[in-house]
Amino acid sequence: MQLWALLKSQANERREVQIESLWPHKEWLVLKFKGVESISGAEALVGAELQLPSSERAELESGWTYLSDLVGCTVFDGEREIGPIEDVTFGAGEAPLLVVKSGAKLPYEIPFAEAYLEKVDLVRKQIRMLLPENLLDVNAPLKENKKDRR
Repeated sequence: MQLWALLKSQANERREVQIESLWPHKEWLVLKFKGVESISGAEALVGAELQLPSSERAELESGWTYLSDLVGCTVFDGEREIGPIEDVTFGAGEAPLLVVKSGAKLPYEIPFAEAYLEKVDLVRKQIRMLLPENLLDVNAPLKENKKDRR
Protein backbone atom coordinates (compact mmCIF):
# COMPACT_ATOMS: atom_id res chain seq x y z
CA MET A 1 0.00 0.00 0.00
CA GLN A 2 1.29 3.45 -0.91
CA LEU A 3 1.48 5.78 2.07
CA TRP A 4 3.01 9.21 2.53
CA ALA A 5 3.92 11.24 5.59
CA LEU A 6 3.38 14.99 5.28
CA LEU A 7 6.01 16.42 7.62
CA LYS A 8 4.87 19.55 9.43
CA SER A 9 8.30 20.51 10.72
CA GLN A 10 9.92 20.66 7.27
CA ALA A 11 7.76 23.03 5.21
CA ASN A 12 5.19 20.34 4.43
CA GLU A 13 7.70 17.96 2.87
CA ARG A 14 6.02 14.76 1.70
CA ARG A 15 7.88 11.49 2.14
CA GLU A 16 6.84 7.98 1.11
CA VAL A 17 6.73 5.57 4.07
CA GLN A 18 5.93 1.92 4.67
CA ILE A 19 4.50 0.58 7.93
CA GLU A 20 6.65 -2.27 9.21
CA SER A 21 4.69 -2.90 12.41
CA LEU A 22 2.29 -1.23 14.82
CA TRP A 23 1.16 -1.63 18.42
CA PRO A 24 -1.01 0.18 20.98
CA HIS A 25 0.67 2.28 23.68
CA LYS A 26 -1.59 3.95 26.27
CA GLU A 27 -4.22 5.82 24.21
CA TRP A 28 -2.03 5.96 21.09
CA LEU A 29 -1.13 3.68 18.22
CA VAL A 30 2.64 3.46 17.63
CA LEU A 31 3.80 2.92 14.04
CA LYS A 32 7.21 1.53 13.10
CA PHE A 33 8.20 2.59 9.59
CA LYS A 34 10.55 0.57 7.40
CA GLY A 35 13.98 2.20 7.21
CA VAL A 36 13.48 4.36 10.31
CA GLU A 37 15.91 2.81 12.79
CA SER A 38 16.72 5.61 15.25
CA ILE A 39 14.82 7.76 17.71
CA SER A 40 15.93 10.92 15.89
CA GLY A 41 14.63 9.46 12.62
CA ALA A 42 11.30 8.66 14.27
CA GLU A 43 11.06 12.09 15.92
CA ALA A 44 11.09 13.71 12.47
CA LEU A 45 7.80 11.89 11.79
CA VAL A 46 6.02 12.86 15.03
CA GLY A 47 2.87 14.83 14.20
CA ALA A 48 3.08 14.02 10.49
CA GLU A 49 -0.16 13.60 8.59
CA LEU A 50 -0.39 10.19 6.96
CA GLN A 51 -1.86 10.20 3.47
CA LEU A 52 -2.91 7.45 1.12
CA PRO A 53 -4.42 7.45 -2.39
CA SER A 54 -8.21 7.72 -2.40
CA SER A 55 -8.32 4.42 -4.29
CA GLU A 56 -6.82 2.72 -1.19
CA ARG A 57 -9.38 4.10 1.29
CA ALA A 58 -11.87 1.79 2.96
CA GLU A 59 -15.49 2.10 1.91
CA LEU A 60 -17.48 3.96 4.54
CA GLU A 61 -20.89 3.16 5.94
CA SER A 62 -23.81 5.25 4.74
CA GLY A 63 -23.83 8.66 6.42
CA TRP A 64 -20.05 8.79 6.95
CA THR A 65 -17.71 11.05 4.96
CA TYR A 66 -13.96 11.37 4.56
CA LEU A 67 -13.12 14.92 5.65
CA SER A 68 -10.72 15.31 2.72
CA ASP A 69 -13.71 14.89 0.35
CA LEU A 70 -15.26 18.05 1.79
CA VAL A 71 -12.48 20.35 0.53
CA GLY A 72 -13.75 22.13 -2.58
CA CYS A 73 -17.42 21.68 -1.68
CA THR A 74 -19.60 24.77 -1.27
CA VAL A 75 -21.30 25.38 2.08
CA PHE A 76 -24.87 26.65 2.22
CA ASP A 77 -26.74 27.94 5.27
CA GLY A 78 -30.31 27.15 4.24
CA GLU A 79 -30.50 28.64 0.75
CA ARG A 80 -27.69 31.18 1.35
CA GLU A 81 -24.34 30.29 -0.23
CA ILE A 82 -21.50 30.86 2.23
CA GLY A 83 -18.49 29.80 0.13
CA PRO A 84 -16.10 26.97 -0.75
CA ILE A 85 -14.35 24.81 1.85
CA GLU A 86 -10.59 25.47 1.71
CA ASP A 87 -9.52 23.18 4.54
CA VAL A 88 -10.74 21.11 7.46
CA THR A 89 -9.02 21.63 10.82
CA PHE A 90 -9.49 20.45 14.36
CA GLY A 91 -10.12 23.01 17.07
CA ALA A 92 -10.93 22.86 20.74
CA GLY A 93 -14.31 21.14 20.31
CA GLU A 94 -15.25 17.66 19.16
CA ALA A 95 -16.41 18.67 15.68
CA PRO A 96 -13.91 19.36 12.89
CA LEU A 97 -13.94 22.93 11.61
CA LEU A 98 -14.72 23.68 7.97
CA VAL A 99 -12.51 26.57 6.85
CA VAL A 100 -14.79 28.37 4.39
CA LYS A 101 -13.60 31.16 2.12
CA SER A 102 -15.97 34.08 1.91
CA GLY A 103 -16.00 37.74 0.98
CA ALA A 104 -14.87 38.59 4.53
CA LYS A 105 -11.22 39.23 5.42
CA LEU A 106 -10.94 36.05 7.43
CA PRO A 107 -12.40 32.71 6.40
CA TYR A 108 -15.29 31.32 8.40
CA GLU A 109 -14.64 28.39 10.73
CA ILE A 110 -17.84 26.36 10.79
CA PRO A 111 -18.21 23.28 13.01
CA PHE A 112 -18.97 20.19 10.93
CA ALA A 113 -21.47 19.05 13.55
CA GLU A 114 -24.34 16.67 12.95
CA ALA A 115 -26.66 19.12 14.75
CA TYR A 116 -26.12 21.72 11.97
CA LEU A 117 -25.93 19.32 9.04
CA GLU A 118 -28.84 19.08 6.65
CA LYS A 119 -27.28 17.24 3.69
CA VAL A 120 -23.88 16.27 2.26
CA ASP A 121 -23.96 15.93 -1.53
CA LEU A 122 -20.46 15.02 -2.70
CA VAL A 123 -21.61 14.51 -6.30
CA ARG A 124 -22.84 18.12 -6.52
CA LYS A 125 -20.03 19.27 -4.14
CA GLN A 126 -22.53 20.88 -1.74
CA ILE A 127 -22.75 20.85 2.04
CA ARG A 128 -26.15 22.07 3.22
CA MET A 129 -26.34 23.23 6.81
CA LEU A 130 -28.74 25.03 9.14
CA LEU A 131 -26.44 27.19 11.25
CA PRO A 132 -27.35 28.88 14.53
CA GLU A 133 -28.11 32.58 14.25
CA ASN A 134 -24.95 34.75 14.45
CA LEU A 135 -22.53 31.79 14.16
CA LEU A 136 -20.87 33.40 11.14
CA ASP A 137 -20.32 36.60 13.16
CA VAL A 138 -17.94 34.84 15.57
CA ASN A 139 -14.90 35.48 13.33
CA ALA A 140 -16.03 38.94 12.19
CA PRO A 141 -13.85 41.91 13.19
CA LEU A 142 -15.24 44.07 15.99
CA LYS A 143 -17.18 47.12 14.90
CA GLU A 144 -15.88 50.50 16.11
CA ASN A 145 -18.64 50.92 18.73
CA LYS A 146 -17.89 47.49 20.25
CA LYS A 147 -14.11 48.11 20.45
CA ASP A 148 -14.70 50.93 22.92
CA ARG A 149 -16.60 48.70 25.39
CA ARG A 150 -13.69 46.45 26.43
